[in-house]
Amino acid sequence: MKIMITGAYGMLGSDLREVLKNFELICTGSKDLDITDEEKVMEFISEKSPDLVINAAAYTAVDDCETHFDEAYAVNALGPKNLAIACKSIDVPLVHISTDYVFDGSKRTPLIETDNLGPQSAYGKTKLEGEKFIQENTDKYFILRTAWLYGLHGNNFVKTMLELAETHDEITVVNDQIGSPTYSLDLAVAITNLLHSDKYGIYHVTNEGACSWYDFAKLIFELSDVEVNVIPVSTEEFPRPAPRPHYSVLDNKKWNASGFVAMRDYKEALGAYLSLYNFFKRLRKT
Repeated sequence: MKIMITGAYGMLGSDLREVLKNFELICTGSKDLDITDEEKVMEFISEKSPDLVINAAAYTAVDDCETHFDEAYAVNALGPKNLAIACKSIDVPLVHISTDYVFDGSKRTPLIETDNLGPQSAYGKTKLEGEKFIQENTDKYFILRTAWLYGLHGNNFVKTMLELAETHDEITVVNDQIGSPTYSLDLAVAITNLLHSDKYGIYHVTNEGACSWYDFAKLIFELSDVEVNVIPVSTEEFPRPAPRPHYSVLDNKKWNASGFVAMRDYKEALGAYLSLYNFFKRLRKT
């Protein structure tokens, strides 16, 4: 099986390359393929003729999207559109990674795929447009909405917390945003469920369970045996250019009901990540 991965050198893409290493992989970054160029995407996919395309490419700098809307729209909306059109032309499935930011954050119970959408940020709006373009241009698609992604590759909340703790005795973290932290390696493994599946559609896929960023930070330090004073603050006390959903817990019920392998609890996933993180950290010091 020949699998094409866009965004192959980012956080999720790097994990996908490892998880799928026994397959024939076509790995692309932005320098290899500009997914915003429809003609180039069509030529590339037609020439390479993959059996499956996984789109892990995205403009994920949430705050920057507010002031770089055109660039975010090109990558997050037009890119998926171009990939969908190209996949349709050679009749292969497209796996696309989306986000909890397509919701407005007002609901207070876990979100299902058919709940009302209402992105509040430029990032969320561009990602939702990407979802729509895919649905309009191909029938063979898997849109996976995930949330609060962290992993070994690239910057993320867990790394930031641990690095801050090295130079700070106190760290302030918002406690009124609730979501499901998700280990990118677990998401990459989950994607392997789709390699031979025809159960197309939109799915929510996160590690199970939910917490606030404050609770997550406390758990990171607890599992890492790091002593630091974590101070809870409200979103209003810690303003950011882009609005964040106050509640964006995604319900994996449809994923589980479809017979795909269930995601583990976020606490277990964090423990597994920290073991690897600390192993590589010790390795770098030797």
